[in-house]
Amino acid sequence: MLTTALAFVLALGLLIAVHEYGHYRVAVACGVKVLRFSVGFGKPIFTWRRKGSPTEFVIGALPLGGYVRMLDEREAPVDPLERHLAFNNQSLRKRAAIVAAGPVANLLLAVLLYAGVFWAGVDEPQPILGSPVAGSPAQRAGLQAGDRVLQMAATGEEGSPVASFDDLRWRLTQAALDGQDVTLWVSAGDGDVGRPMTMRLSELDAREADATLFKRIGLLGPYTAPVIGQVMPDGAAAAAGLQQGDRVRRIDGHEVRDGQSLRESIRAAVGPAGAPVTQHWDIERAGQAMALTVVPRPEPLGQAWVGRISAYVGEAPAMTTVRYGVLDGLWQATVKTGEVSWLTLKMMGRMLIGEASIKNLSGPLTIADYAGKSATLGLSAYIMFLALISVSLGVLNLLPLPVLDGGHLMYYLWEAVTGRRVSDVWMERLQRGGFMILMLLMSVALFNDVARLAG
Repeated sequence: MLTTALAFVLALGLLIAVHEYGHYRVAVACGVKVLRFSVGFGKPIFTWRRKGSPTEFVIGALPLGGYVRMLDEREAPVDPLERHLAFNNQSLRKRAAIVAAGPVANLLLAVLLYAGVFWAGVDEPQPILGSPVAGSPAQRAGLQAGDRVLQMAATGEEGSPVASFDDLRWRLTQAALDGQDVTLWVSAGDGDVGRPMTMRLSELDAREADATLFKRIGLLGPYTAPVIGQVMPDGAAAAAGLQQGDRVRRIDGHEVRDGQSLRESIRAAVGPAGAPVTQHWDIERAGQAMALTVVPRPEPLGQAWVGRISAYVGEAPAMTTVRYGVLDGLWQATVKTGEVSWLTLKMMGRMLIGEASIKNLSGPLTIADYAGKSATLGLSAYIMFLALISVSLGVLNLLPLPVLDGGHLMYYLWEAVTGRRVSDVWMERLQRGGFMILMLLMSVALFNDVARLAG
């Protein structure tokens, strides 16, 4: 809980500070007097002012936002000698640049964060497939456990190398949400040049980018060997005589190809009304073949029963280090930021017209949960999480919604086209309406948060 709270506050504080610094830095460069730079709302808990600077820097008690307060005749009387320093007296180009600088700063931060991870290198599972889900596009394409994906191409694209399983999953997600079929070039062993297989993702009608999407695609995770890990005392595995390092070859005469199929066989070992089912396992221990009788113990899971053996099932997947050079890493980071931005916009647009579920909206509880989980996985995972949220914050603020930066840019577009500024009356009406829409979206996001965590 403490890790989650600290990771969440650090993430939010950094992203808000960068966003507001974008506004502040460009405002100063444009000759605007900045009165206050605040990270957080509410009562100030820390305040300072640099020597010779007119700006008061503040950290507020509530870390859920921030603001840059500039000299502006619409908010308070301005000394005639300082009118040229007021925001409202700047040219349209300068005002637009100051407003756009916040979201742009978040997008640039995402590029730098992604680039940092790409430069340092990140360990990711190799693109070797686990057992496909029965009846899924992956199984119908002929994919099998142990297949290594060499290249992938969506409809109308040329094949490009797949760096890792995470890279494959990201590209499959994009293709599924776009309703595109994909071709995978897979190899069953060393020296195999790869054979093309087509997955009909256009049949999925994908509306949500969540865990169920990967299940419907048919690829739940990378390949793991069907090996028993740590065995808990007093569990079904211990009672059957299983030991750490045992490799499972067959269950009831059926070949066990990987850890995923082994887990599924164990879970399915439940009879009517949760009755236990006896299984006959053929295993290999230290090079010797053995036969064991295993009786997984039924446990309730929601409205159903599943079998458990109280042991870790499946070895860790084979890993690869994904690392890029300075320029290539920067380019890959820019491409990644663009892809995430475009996917975010597409999902928002599809939610708006009803083609995607509003369950995709996430609020502070989900963000805090993911922040804590990514922090426990290591620095690289946490940095990737920060980059993702930074992109989301940048894109969200560019939406043409009053009270957001994109809404102000919309006003400036009107001014550029008509030559007239939006009147104070209409500004107030639009701001009020935008605030109500934003509160509605936040309420939906918070409801989704509670539903996810409760589920």
